[in-house]
Amino acid sequence: MKDFSYITSSHPAYIESLYQDFRKDPNSVDPEMKKFFEGFDFAVSNGNANGNGKHTSSAAGAIDTTEVLIPVETTETLTSNPLAKTDWMKEIRVYRLILGYRNKGHLIADTNPIRKRKDRHANLDLAFFGLSEADLDKTFQAGNLVGLGETTLRNILSHLKACYASHVGIEFKYISDQKQIDWLTNEVERKFVNPLPIETQKRILEKLNQGVMFEKFLHTKYVGQKRFSLEGGETTIPALDSIIQIGAEHGVEEVVIGMAHRGRLNVLANILGKTYEQIFSEFEGTAKLDQTMGSGDVKYHMGFGSEVETKSGKKVHLKLMPNPSHLEAVDPVVVGFARAKADILYNSEYDKILPILIHGDASVAGQGIVYEVIQMSDLKGYYTGGTIHFVINNQIGFTTDFDDARSSDYCTSLAGAIQAPVFHVNGDDPEAVVKCVEIATRYRQEFNQDIFIDMVCYRRHGHNEGDDPKYTQPHMYKLIDGHANPREVYTKYLIEHGEADAQELAKGMEKKFWEDLQERLDEVKQNPLPYRYQQPEEWWRSLKKATPEDFNASPVTAISEEQLKFLFDGLMRWPEDFHPLRKVEKLLQEKIKLFTNERKIDWATGELLAYSSLLTEGNIVRMSGQDVCRGTFSHRHAVLRDENTDQSYNRLNHFNEEQKKFFIYNSLLSEYGVLGFEYGYALANPNALVLWEAQFGDFSNGAQTMIDQFIAGGEQKWNRMNGLVMLLPHGYEGQGPEHSSGRMERYLQMCAQLNMVVTNITTAANFFHALRRQLAWNFRKPLINFSPKAYLRYPGSYSDINEFTQGGFKEVIDDAAITDVSSVKKVLFCSGKLYFELAERKQKDNRKDIALIRLEQVYPLPVKQLNELYKKYNKAVWFWVQEEPLNMGAASFLQMNLKNINYGVISRSASASTASGYAKVHAQEQAQIIDTAFSI
Repeated sequence: MKDFSYITSSHPAYIESLYQDFRKDPNSVDPEMKKFFEGFDFAVSNGNANGNGKHTSSAAGAIDTTEVLIPVETTETLTSNPLAKTDWMKEIRVYRLILGYRNKGHLIADTNPIRKRKDRHANLDLAFFGLSEADLDKTFQAGNLVGLGETTLRNILSHLKACYASHVGIEFKYISDQKQIDWLTNEVERKFVNPLPIETQKRILEKLNQGVMFEKFLHTKYVGQKRFSLEGGETTIPALDSIIQIGAEHGVEEVVIGMAHRGRLNVLANILGKTYEQIFSEFEGTAKLDQTMGSGDVKYHMGFGSEVETKSGKKVHLKLMPNPSHLEAVDPVVVGFARAKADILYNSEYDKILPILIHGDASVAGQGIVYEVIQMSDLKGYYTGGTIHFVINNQIGFTTDFDDARSSDYCTSLAGAIQAPVFHVNGDDPEAVVKCVEIATRYRQEFNQDIFIDMVCYRRHGHNEGDDPKYTQPHMYKLIDGHANPREVYTKYLIEHGEADAQELAKGMEKKFWEDLQERLDEVKQNPLPYRYQQPEEWWRSLKKATPEDFNASPVTAISEEQLKFLFDGLMRWPEDFHPLRKVEKLLQEKIKLFTNERKIDWATGELLAYSSLLTEGNIVRMSGQDVCRGTFSHRHAVLRDENTDQSYNRLNHFNEEQKKFFIYNSLLSEYGVLGFEYGYALANPNALVLWEAQFGDFSNGAQTMIDQFIAGGEQKWNRMNGLVMLLPHGYEGQGPEHSSGRMERYLQMCAQLNMVVTNITTAANFFHALRRQLAWNFRKPLINFSPKAYLRYPGSYSDINEFTQGGFKEVIDDAAITDVSSVKKVLFCSGKLYFELAERKQKDNRKDIALIRLEQVYPLPVKQLNELYKKYNKAVWFWVQEEPLNMGAASFLQMNLKNINYGVISRSASASTASGYAKVHAQEQAQIIDTAFSI
């Protein structure tokens, strides 16, 4: 939104000429000037009769000039037109004042409940726009632009302050979509100042009572215990309640909430309906300790689900996602979960499911994951129809002042990156907060875009209840100590300023507050809300907890040869009018030749056959990551491109009409956010195979928080299984320290209690079976697969057709070339692509005294199968061979867990870096490993 300062220095005749241009062709002038002139023509078309400062008629929103028939000016009409005598310069100055408040009113808004705001140099005084107090009682047509009709500058200014600089300031100047601008402007300038009905005021006070009562109960009964209180920000409770109520009226059937620990218990009790008894049995240690599904987590990290009924009788499913203490880490999980639920339950109608992310001011500004998540908001692979971001801005991060926590004016300044509007609102004004969230909810439903509410409040206690904030913020906490809570502020406001019925309401609710608090302290029993399981939840409930015996042998995952041929043929054809790149067509013809002439299937085709088989069996398959459609190494080609039109063709979506869709998306350049999204997607649906592929395995540590806090520990902490697959290209090929290692050692270090599966697979068929096994099991585990790079096209990794049509995944592969076991003097066991280098050397040297064993699954470690092979080759000396340095790879894990076998280790020397950056050094080290293996 421009301010047109350049026009105010122009000659009035220039403005008159612009107006005449507008009358001839409204689209010939700048869009902002067009809106300015529309306001004047509206006044003329309505007889210019209203000068009392009241909104005249249906001027709400942008004026559609097509409805106002305006003749081209002649000398005669100019003299009869009341606008012909308009002081254009003054009108433009008032228009600039209006635009100034729209653009920068938020900088002077009274949004801070405890202290004076910083001077952000808004320049909104009259003189800045060429106006003075002498103009205050003059009338201006510009009043039409804010819904007031022709009125005085005093009325216009008062209205602008009420709309843009009271307890609410709105940022939206960066939005380029005119419909969104008009919608927001109309909401703020023509509706926001309207008083709330008594029913809404009652609901606000009820929810405030509940929020404050909960904290008082805790503070009275559990003195000194950590609870990460919401005190100072209790208006969050009526705000969330209003989002749910309004959302339900606009088609929302499910709300998914992600938040950190601050205020979480209050939200559980007063939004999701978890009873005090359920919550406080955890405080008192009387909750039943069921560790059969995990060791648990602290009370303010656990998730919860409920079904609530709105005031109008609509049912809404609510989900609060479990989260770690790592602030904002839950954000991508929430949006991924919401996307999955939209795909499964709501036929991708995003209006029916609403993600809400509750942020802290320090974390929304400081944690980069928030930026990653908002950059997903409009991408087709990650779109959820818009997220409501609610910031509990208590102006502090643990002990850090906001001046030290960000460089931007606001903690929400990143919203401008995606043109998301921001409502900055004073948390001590619950009515203003509720109005903001109601607008935000309708905006989300109308435009399916993200929107932010920055509720400025305070934190009454320290970071936790045992911490004294006066050590670091003595002055601020002196102010907070003497400050009434939002319930007291609102009650006082209603008694002093409300209508008679509002005053009676406030007095009655005050009495009820103390009665309800005493009930809670007296432990009067509450009834839990009834809950109806959704279909995906029933699927989860049909699964079981895995036991060690489940990993003794894998289930049969073979498909029939007829089905294999059907799927293969489907993968290798495309529409007649589609012209794939000739190079790709040649590649596919070679795959057909391999299949037909040699009855073999390469790695990439084996992978796609696994997905295809699951799709035709009625399961969703979703894959994302950087460059996954083609594959980093140009091997997958799941999506073809027409060389003439650039049109895409998904090879896996055309088998039959009954199959499920194969969703594959090239991701934004993010690991943390995208992996979190896919984890959330997999969390929603146990019958979907969900995969994330790193461009190189080395880059997965950009998502280490997600791996450590969710993937490795989620089942133990929160009783939530997850079948996510991570594909990490891994292998030492001389590409340097950032393109060699997926850091297997880190995953193995976290392996315990059957929490995930770690594989390093060598054949196309075994990869096929590993992928199908993910859904064949009657439980779910994350699969971390260290996948090949150069060896994707190595003939040794190809598999015979029979290997796809028989059996299942092989945790260990014995040496098929051994005919005389007694002649074996040495066993080299290894995993991954090093096997092929060892096999080539063995064949070259014709070493019949050496057996090569492949450990395809490193965790859960197939101890029984290894023990059987150890007995088989009981006269041989055993060595674990790896290409990673000694302190990396599987060596340390095996030494800690494989106790029944006596073996040595052959590897690179321990190293701080994963690999050498010099190709010559790499070749020497690799040769030395292989030479040692065969000579030792």
